[in-house]
Amino acid sequence: MTEQTRDPRQVVEVLSEALPYIQRFSGKTVVVKYGGNAMTEDPLIDSFARDMVLMKEVGINPVVVHGGGPQIGELLEKLNIESRFVNGMRVTDAETMDVVEMVLGGLVNKGIVNLINQCGGKAIGLTGKDGAQIRARQLKVEHQSPEMTAPEIIDIGHVGEVEHISTDLIEMLAGRDFIPVIAPIGVDASGRSFNINADLVAGKVAEALDAEKLMLLTNVAGLMNADGEVLTGLSTAQVDAMIADGTIHGGMLPKIRCALESVKGGVASAHIIDGRIPHATLLEIFTNAGVGTLITNAGDEATHDA
Repeated sequence: MTEQTRDPRQVVEVLSEALPYIQRFSGKTVVVKYGGNAMTEDPLIDSFARDMVLMKEVGINPVVVHGGGPQIGELLEKLNIESRFVNGMRVTDAETMDVVEMVLGGLVNKGIVNLINQCGGKAIGLTGKDGAQIRARQLKVEHQSPEMTAPEIIDIGHVGEVEHISTDLIEMLAGRDFIPVIAPIGVDASGRSFNINADLVAGKVAEALDAEKLMLLTNVAGLMNADGEVLTGLSTAQVDAMIADGTIHGGMLPKIRCALESVKGGVASAHIIDGRIPHATLLEIFTNAGVGTLITNAGDEATHDA
């Protein structure tokens, strides 16, 4: 529908539906993990940037944590540096870590900042090394086959996990009307840099900020049941049961566990949303239906209104 043919009554209805959500979430923090198609397709990139600015304008404090795996892979290929993976994680030696920092902390991060600023926002790009806000430790990867008496510890280099999140810098920026945009690079006590999964960083940042919402943009419609139907509202108990019985498995499992841990850690709700839909974050926050799976600490009555 074009601007010329849009029914003004529909515009009013949309604004009216959004009003109670604006009132409810004004002043609250929403952490958004940005990646997937939403980060690589031009119409989705533009809609994401506009969403962040609109959220800030109505009083919500968005904090963006972004990925950049495909962009890292592209540059490594151009530099003739081989990419190797263990359990889905990129083996990161010192040379590869230099590329990761250039791509995540430079190219990708500043590109997102620029887009938000072009849409009228005030974004500031950070890595976890700025203000030592993401303290990291090396991730230990274990491998064990049936014939082994003890698991093998595999060294995958500068791949880390979150040890601690310092929120002082993020809160200062958000309080001064800036939108923090964070690259998932952490640092340990000795100053070594680590590449950390962006979902995990987003979850830990949401916990540390006592965020109202954690929103993980994905390339799927949400968490689905055995019949291929999207499960729109789940409690943490229901998610635990679905992990235990194998309903949740494969590539979706780490993302769901991240969302689950954040809610158990104090975040009011976590959302697995379809980043292939324009303005997905606004649809999830400001409409009754939403566009993905919501996880809360509530009972079986969990809905998108939570």
